[in-house]
Amino acid sequence: MHDHDTILARAKELADLTGAGPERYAVIAANLVSVWEPPRLTAQSVPDLMDHTLLAFDATEKGIAQLCADAARHRFKAVCVTPVWVATARVMRERLGARFAIASVVDFPLGASTEDARRAEAASATAGGADELDLVIGIGLLRSGRLREVYEGVRCVTGLGAYLKVILETSALTETEKLDAAILAVLAGADMLKTSTGVNGKATPDDVRLLRTVAGTAIGVKAAGGIRDRATLERMVAAGADRVGSSASCGIMEEWG
Repeated sequence: MHDHDTILARAKELADLTGAGPERYAVIAANLVSVWEPPRLTAQSVPDLMDHTLLAFDATEKGIAQLCADAARHRFKAVCVTPVWVATARVMRERLGARFAIASVVDFPLGASTEDARRAEAASATAGGADELDLVIGIGLLRSGRLREVYEGVRCVTGLGAYLKVILETSALTETEKLDAAILAVLAGADMLKTSTGVNGKATPDDVRLLRTVAGTAIGVKAAGGIRDRATLERMVAAGADRVGSSASCGIMEEWG
């Protein structure tokens, strides 16, 4: 795990490189001295941590309707869907009289689109009713050392009025790349750092701990990928997650009785 001095020094370097400015650097500096306390998990509190997810390539309208019905019944925080199903989820939410947020993925699952494509996809999703965006960071650019472009690839979808979660795909990165990805996402305006797509990688408690260190109490942390039971969820929350993405949310809730 990186120590605070190392993180702070790297944040300063990346703030200078990207032109993010002292205000965003100050967010990271403040985060490093803040202390995050995990919430107490109960049958009543867990639903407010859950993003109930259906991102399969062959998801159907019937499946999205069931996803929304489940989210309304359990009072999950959000549903997470692909862009084509955002408007359907919005209609279903209205029909159900529910309050869950609608999250849409952007540049999913590869993180390999251009800024123009990302911007257009994010704008279309928010216009269709998305309250939140789960954006995949530019993984290939990051691993190529093209860090300013990684920063701009996140920054280009800010300002749309949606809560922005940035997916780092931590299992594909070295420890140095994980740290850079987390810092760049915060500098660019992320509201939440997310471990994985769940397609190409899974969350680990160690990665969640690293993201929480950078996030402090000002930025959220979402664990996603491979979370299919109560015990795994509890480990992720203890490590620092205040949001959990899962397609097995209903089964997890059954374990709380």
